[in-house]
Amino acid sequence: MTGVPASAAGGPRTAPVVRQAGLWNIANLLTMMRLVLVPAFVVLLMHEDGSDPAWRAFAWAAFAVAMITDIFDGHLARTYNLVTDFGKIADPIADKAIMGAALVCLSVLGDLPWWVTGVILFRELGITLMRFWVIKHGVIPASRGGKIKTLAQGTAVGMYVLVLTGPLATLRWWVMAVAVVLTVATGLDYVRQAVTMRRAGLAKERAERADREAVR
Repeated sequence: MTGVPASAAGGPRTAPVVRQAGLWNIANLLTMMRLVLVPAFVVLLMHEDGSDPAWRAFAWAAFAVAMITDIFDGHLARTYNLVTDFGKIADPIADKAIMGAALVCLSVLGDLPWWVTGVILFRELGITLMRFWVIKHGVIPASRGGKIKTLAQGTAVGMYVLVLTGPLATLRWWVMAVAVVLTVATGLDYVRQAVTMRRAGLAKERAERADREAVR
């Protein structure tokens, strides 16, 4: 024995072990809180058939907390390396659960046309399935337009949850119209990205297969 560390002697170095964050971290707790807020939000919004402004204000507060924590849990997970398998699955589920519940409840109450709910939910579900369709070829990142779309949807739905009259009721209609346009436009852009990514991935696979056959 020389007493010299293997790294100093030119020997093999052992790569540091990167530990995955535990389940009970702040990012996951925020995600869990959003999941719990979904049924609470529905109860508050549907109380007395949605006719009580006070209860709808409480529902808006629950919705607002859910949307705000959606921003923070992802930021915390990335910044402090708190990304877990649970978070990867539960975070998008929580996002779509609170938005889907709000849209469906508002349509049931007659405050929001069903076609608006259908367009938004069809887009969100379709894009999620499409991401799985191309996942072997790459990951479609969230675009700036997609983030603006999410902000517009959250703002519009929040305004519909509240009991608004006069100019504010007119304003929320226009905000929802913008949200729907962004929903469709960004959805089409994601489809374009997915098709392009899949074609490139398939072309790469064919080229690699041809190279392997040429070597033989």
